[in-house]
Amino acid sequence: MNGTADDGPAAGSGRRGRRGGATESRAEILETARRLFAEQGFEGTSLRGIAREAGVDPAMVHHFFNGKDELFALSVALPVDPEKVLEGVDEHLPEVRGEAIVRAVLRVWESPAQHSLVAFLRGTIGSKPKTLLLRELVSRAVLSRIMAGVPGPPAEVALRGNLVATQMVGVMLVRYVVRLEPLASASPEDVVRLVAPTVQRYLTGELPEEKPAKRGP
Repeated sequence: MNGTADDGPAAGSGRRGRRGGATESRAEILETARRLFAEQGFEGTSLRGIAREAGVDPAMVHHFFNGKDELFALSVALPVDPEKVLEGVDEHLPEVRGEAIVRAVLRVWESPAQHSLVAFLRGTIGSKPKTLLLRELVSRAVLSRIMAGVPGPPAEVALRGNLVATQMVGVMLVRYVVRLEPLASASPEDVVRLVAPTVQRYLTGELPEEKPAKRGP
């Protein structure tokens, strides 16, 4: 896709080009992308659709943004790149990956980016559009990496990924946002020692079997 050929009304509806200057056009594209990603998800949103909704030439989207991945990342407005945070985690075998996941998360939360991350998390909680965007990001960039190679049926792997996410999001909220003691003051090594075994169990350990539904009398 090179941005020179497009379909849909934006290509010939008389709404081509800048709407009010480069800054305004870029902001309009980004706001439109944010809305469409939240409503339709990453796979359901196209650059052509974003251009059409924003009322600009599709080439302008390519002028301002380096493809859909960059536009999505900017829409979510994460203060860190999750792919860089988790770089190398999937190189660990699933059977010993739990500790690597916890260390990777703590490494970024203990860095100078902590204040920005806390602000982002607080701003996301309670906002449905931001929550939907975050869900898309977690599914695409986070869970796909930490769950790579984990054996089992797709539904079970998805459940394991959800459980890992609940554990790590809980640590972020309690330690860095709510700052509940004694976890807030615990050393990173203590957090790894306490949390990693649970994350590992969610990854590859035995999960409780589903209990059959009780029959009525």
